[in-house]
Amino acid sequence: MKRSIVKAAVAALALLVAAPAAVAQDPAPAAPAPAVDLPDAPVPYTKIRPQRRPQPKAASRPAPAATAPAAGAASAATTAAPGPAVAGAVPTLARQPTTVTGARLSAGQALPPAELEAFVDGMVKDAMGREHIAGVTVSVVQNGQVVLKKGYGFADLDPRRPVDPDRTLFRLGSISKTFTWIALMKEVEAGRIRLTAPINLYLPEKVRVRDQGYQRDVQVQNLMDHSPGFEDRALGHLFEGDPDRVRPLELYLRQERPRRVAAPGVVSTYSNYGVGLAGQAVTYVSGKPFEQQVEDEIFTPLGMGRTTFREPREAKRGLPGPMPAALAADVSDAYRWTPAGFERRGFEYVGQIAPAGAASSTAADMARYMIALLNGGQLNGVAIYSPRTAQAFRRPLRPTPTGINGWAHGFMIYELPGGYRGFGHGGDTIFFHSNMVTVPALNLGIFISTNTETGAQLAARFPDRLVREFYAAPHTFPRPGSPELVRQAGMFTGHYLTSRRAYSGLEGFVTSLIGGGEVSVTDAGRLVTGSGEGVRTWVPDGPLSQGRFVATDGDQRIAFVMRDGKATGYLPTFGGARMERAPFWRRPPVLAVLAALTAFAAIATLGGIFLRNRREFRENAIQARAALVQNIQAGLWLISMALLAVWATKTGDVSQIIYRWPGALLITASACALVAAALTLTTIIALPAIWRGGRRVDSWTHLRKAFFTVTVLVYAAFSVVLGLWGALSPWSG
Repeated sequence: MKRSIVKAAVAALALLVAAPAAVAQDPAPAAPAPAVDLPDAPVPYTKIRPQRRPQPKAASRPAPAATAPAAGAASAATTAAPGPAVAGAVPTLARQPTTVTGARLSAGQALPPAELEAFVDGMVKDAMGREHIAGVTVSVVQNGQVVLKKGYGFADLDPRRPVDPDRTLFRLGSISKTFTWIALMKEVEAGRIRLTAPINLYLPEKVRVRDQGYQRDVQVQNLMDHSPGFEDRALGHLFEGDPDRVRPLELYLRQERPRRVAAPGVVSTYSNYGVGLAGQAVTYVSGKPFEQQVEDEIFTPLGMGRTTFREPREAKRGLPGPMPAALAADVSDAYRWTPAGFERRGFEYVGQIAPAGAASSTAADMARYMIALLNGGQLNGVAIYSPRTAQAFRRPLRPTPTGINGWAHGFMIYELPGGYRGFGHGGDTIFFHSNMVTVPALNLGIFISTNTETGAQLAARFPDRLVREFYAAPHTFPRPGSPELVRQAGMFTGHYLTSRRAYSGLEGFVTSLIGGGEVSVTDAGRLVTGSGEGVRTWVPDGPLSQGRFVATDGDQRIAFVMRDGKATGYLPTFGGARMERAPFWRRPPVLAVLAALTAFAAIATLGGIFLRNRREFRENAIQARAALVQNIQAGLWLISMALLAVWATKTGDVSQIIYRWPGALLITASACALVAAALTLTTIIALPAIWRGGRRVDSWTHLRKAFFTVTVLVYAAFSVVLGLWGALSPWSG
């Protein structure tokens, strides 16, 4: 749905998440983490509020450590960094130099500020020009210091207001979720929430997850690794363009309840709704509004005075207070690139599901946040969470194949160039695209945010490129293909659908159309995935029977799920969904062929009214009624397709599709198709009588009977497939 129906739906599925490129490579997947230890009884809030710790004196700082662990290890011996740039920050320690053949810097060497700035300037300015991005904000921290903090371009083009990394607020999208997980883990520390307990224990009765045929309860930890088993719906409610449509979180969770389509804990399928449940649980057990909870427990202790989940709107009863005017004045505008230039767009309201994506912040505040994350939750002598929680945020809840991003208690795990492991989150709204990655082995934190619809690719590749530039050995690309893959292509080729989609209704229809892609094999022995702008090529990374592939031009990996020597699905680098092999009737070409046959049959049916000779108009009463029904069907099919085509021409502006979903055009198109499909039953019932006919003088010719029969079969096949795809439910949205 971006500038076509395909791009629009892709954008809707990708909202609030952006994953930087990942690479391989721990020698073995991490083992599942044990649950965080809990106190025997609840702890009062006065006992768990951030406590100031004595700040070490400069003279007593530890001397450089002498050990030299292997590259990429998360826990390492370290050397003391120079005095932190953030006042009062607890100095963090860098790893000792470790040989990485061909890399510009070893793990213990700090980034040279001048070289870093030159690299970032070149990369960002090049992308802004080529990809038409109005404004970018960046911060990079290392060893407790802000190494780079810079704004590029403009936060407002009329009048021009440059991006100020200290003042300009950008929307964080799904990076907001990391604050939600910290708030949740603080309740775990206090004994008010248990990770292995059902989430329903911590929710108001009307919000609780219904079983919907599944016996296993959704546990709290299932929300943290996105495995509650919900379908993913976004259109019409995840973002709002009108502040009057913003609802309280509890009401939103009741009204937008998704279907459960898998048992909990089976597969990670990214779920904004699940994070909303986590935020509601925090509110329910703490007795505080979510926005106030994160302010009191995270933003204020860390000195993040320009970070907020509140949004600029009028005060409204039942909703959290709006964003303070002083902050609202510094929020960057959102932009969309058009042939006529940059087009300013309105604020995207996410307050109805704030825990999943409503936060706004500056590059400076995010620098403070990353320093705290790298330092075990400590900054300025204040700890916002315990050492055990700090360990949890670097420990996966479940293992994943090499190179596939996992979830460390809500934080995404990234496999980065050079064998380093990162922790963080990406975030997308409709127009803002952000990314935050911390790399403990390098004591490095990277944040970037863009304010334009076209900025997603820059945000996604920025952390990977930076680590590769300074800490990874150069590689020769592209990688060569595999002759064996050509011979065994049938193991993998086919159409695959993402598990992160709506499973019914009109949204299910649209996301099934574009929520997947073809997997094919080239003659050169390379695997091809995706379609359109998302095409990637891969080569085997080990025996074909294991189903592991690495990118031909990078270190990203995918892993196929193999059964009886054939792939049933695959895990993309971003570990928030699984691509599932689709049956033949779920393939867009099948739907396209049936649609073309239906359109041809409908045009021929109506054209026959004017082209038949007098002899062909002879008919009995049953045939006359059947002809009338089929003429009505033909008109309805053509009207439905015409309305869908008109709707598709309006999908260039993604925000309007999301805000106004599904809209009168799509509903009417679906309703016409539903009536036409229902009338097919009438024509099927009439077929025997039509073929019996009557006397030659008052019956159709055999040719017309055959055409009628073929048309009925085409309409019936198209109706069945449309029903299976969810297109015949105009009431569902």
